[in-house]
Amino acid sequence: MAQGAKLPNSRPPLARMLRIHEELQDGHLTNCTKLARLLEVSTKTISRDLEFMRDQLGLPVEYDATIYAWRYAYPVKNFPTVQVSEGELLALLVARKALEPYRGTPYHDQLTHAFDKLAAGLRDQVSFSADAGYANVSFHHQGLSKADLQIFERLSLAVRDHREIEFVYLKPQNTEPETRRMQPYHLANRENAWYVIGLDADKQALRTFAVSRMKKVTVTAWQFTKPADFTPEKYYAKSFGAFVGTGDHRVVIRFNAEAAAKIRERFWHETQEFKELPAGGLELRLHLNSLDEICRWVLGWADAAEVIAPKELRHQIKAAAKATAARY
Repeated sequence: MAQGAKLPNSRPPLARMLRIHEELQDGHLTNCTKLARLLEVSTKTISRDLEFMRDQLGLPVEYDATIYAWRYAYPVKNFPTVQVSEGELLALLVARKALEPYRGTPYHDQLTHAFDKLAAGLRDQVSFSADAGYANVSFHHQGLSKADLQIFERLSLAVRDHREIEFVYLKPQNTEPETRRMQPYHLANRENAWYVIGLDADKQALRTFAVSRMKKVTVTAWQFTKPADFTPEKYYAKSFGAFVGTGDHRVVIRFNAEAAAKIRERFWHETQEFKELPAGGLELRLHLNSLDEICRWVLGWADAAEVIAPKELRHQIKAAAKATAARY
């Protein structure tokens, strides 16, 4: 191939420069020909990358003409990938603290490691004491689900590589587990719990499975093609929680003045509409495909909420309230 020709499928510029940085670390010597072969690009591309690293990123890249090699003039530990403001750094610190309640759950270690790498790249760029702001922010996540990290990693691999999985699953209402097979499209965290969405091979329909109920997950060699029109936003558009139904329900819930203040200040669903009522009350309107999860949510508001429609949901609330009262 002629020198200077662009090779297909080359790495993005940042990825290339990070790899060049690794080659130059610890006083190592290298040259454009070696780097071009390693990164599958032209020597001219490597030359431009080295010049950018020196002139724009301030890295001590220098060329030794006596031995025809590039090197760092002095040791460089971290690659200066990002420059941020004080406010942005504080936001990163707050985001890191938000991970603490998830310690021991999927992605915590990976996200913490990624944050530490990013923070390392900011040294000498920002001088900022975050102790006060960091200590004054806290997070509380109630009802975090348990998920086996090894299972989660296998699911992530299957979703990424579009490979079918086999697993053992125990439904809440069942006493015996069953073997299932699915094509996983997406991993979703809903209400502090992890779920995998995909095509159930037996039902030939989209299904949602709770990761915490999955055991013995095997990633098969069988690959599939995910439908081009599938998106989690579209899938969950009319779902109030983690699971999706097939109905079409226009839900109307009326709240008293005390509860209305709390309802107004939060986002509950993509389809939500508010209607102000006399004396400070509020009417919440939703368009949902299932009533099970909205029923449990309404019950949590006790007598501060009243279901106006549909009748089916009113009957569910009445039956649940009656059963609860019978226990006391």
